[in-house]
Amino acid sequence: MKIRIATLKDLDSILRIYEHARSFMASHGNPTQWGTTYPPVDMIEHDIRMGNAYVCEENNRVIAVFYYAFENDVTYTTIYDGNWLNDAPYGVVHRIASDGTVKGAASFCLSWAFSQCHNLKIDTHQDNLVMQSLLAKLDFKKCGTILTEDGSSRIAYQKQDSK
Repeated sequence: MKIRIATLKDLDSILRIYEHARSFMASHGNPTQWGTTYPPVDMIEHDIRMGNAYVCEENNRVIAVFYYAFENDVTYTTIYDGNWLNDAPYGVVHRIASDGTVKGAASFCLSWAFSQCHNLKIDTHQDNLVMQSLLAKLDFKKCGTILTEDGSSRIAYQKQDSK
């Protein structure tokens, strides 16, 4: 597997992956996190244009997609019922999804993102037990709760270098 920055030529593959992910989440007890339309096409196109959309390829085929940036996320400014592990600059992953055809694709993407910054934050919905399990397996620590821009709550996770 390899990671590269997404281009607009990847849009059809990315849309298929997100459609698969929405269906997967709904069938695994998490129908509301992304509903039937998230992420919207204009958001994906914006991520691509800004250079923050990444794809994971296997044998020249796009199998996963995610947003990664080394930036402060405004929704991470306030954390409830806990604390972040540190106050150092961090990378953030959002909208991670795979097409389900290659085992370990999401783990590979998250490991790649961590290797870029060594201090990574991510959040997920309380009903997304699959993602919560994956994050625990990859040694992310549950830090508390954050609120998204629309006011809904998410479980906040962070992984830092073990130095």
